[in-house]
Amino acid sequence: MSKGNLLRFGVASMSGRLEKVGVRKPSAILEADPHEWHYTRTLDSEKLLTQFFSFVDLLERSDVEIFWFDDEFDQLADSIFAYDPSFMTPDGAIMLRPGKVKRRGEVEVHRRFYDRLGIPIIGEINGDGTVEGGDCFWIDDSTLAVGRGFRSNGNGVNQLSDILSNFNIDVLQFDLPISEDPDACLHLMSVVSPLDHDLALVYEPLLPDGIHGVLVDFGYELLSAPHDEFASSLGLSLNVLAVSERNVIAIEGFEKTQALMREAGCVVSTFAGDELCIPCEGGPTCLTRPILRN
Repeated sequence: MSKGNLLRFGVASMSGRLEKVGVRKPSAILEADPHEWHYTRTLDSEKLLTQFFSFVDLLERSDVEIFWFDDEFDQLADSIFAYDPSFMTPDGAIMLRPGKVKRRGEVEVHRRFYDRLGIPIIGEINGDGTVEGGDCFWIDDSTLAVGRGFRSNGNGVNQLSDILSNFNIDVLQFDLPISEDPDACLHLMSVVSPLDHDLALVYEPLLPDGIHGVLVDFGYELLSAPHDEFASSLGLSLNVLAVSERNVIAIEGFEKTQALMREAGCVVSTFAGDELCIPCEGGPTCLTRPILRN
């Protein structure tokens, strides 16, 4: 890529218009052992692929430019959930270190991706530190919320804070509630899903201490997701991708949650995710690595 044609990149928002995104096609997940990967059951490959490309179609209809990760068969079943192994900032990408050990090979997939696109890597989580992207969301353009739990530990979050302090970005840390199953995927974004710069969908029973007040202080209106749909979806009713302010993509079938968002002025587009998402604990946000938001 020539110097005059450098790819525009940068993210400091969860709801600014999503212009460019990284996506990885399903590969190893099609043959994954559900017990090994903590999926609820064996997956139907044909149905999963149909649902995946329905999701991709919604991105394209929203005028999002897709950049594909390489799709070598590398046995990294979770690698289609591209939000977690790295994090994008206004100044470049940070290579994370997943708490789920079987996901750590995905970091090199992301490193190759950024190298190919000419996007600088401004930091990396090392040593015993762990951080997954699903524990990180922008509150505003200079404040990042990060959850500490089984997937992102204190060491990793402190490293992330140190990296971002060089770019005048504050990190607010919150302790996630203790899950009975350390293999379960409870991220901070499992319980908070920003829909606009001043609107978020939340699951109040699992909100970390203090985050409710912080979001209200930053001017957010909070929509409380219904318990029954959160439980029946294994938390995926709350996993919503904003492609622009109050314009979101969600998994179909959770009418009360979607009505709540529509009543708040959101346009909600849906796709079937009962094969692609719910058995694997990864929703529309998880399936993307935003590269550029405006």
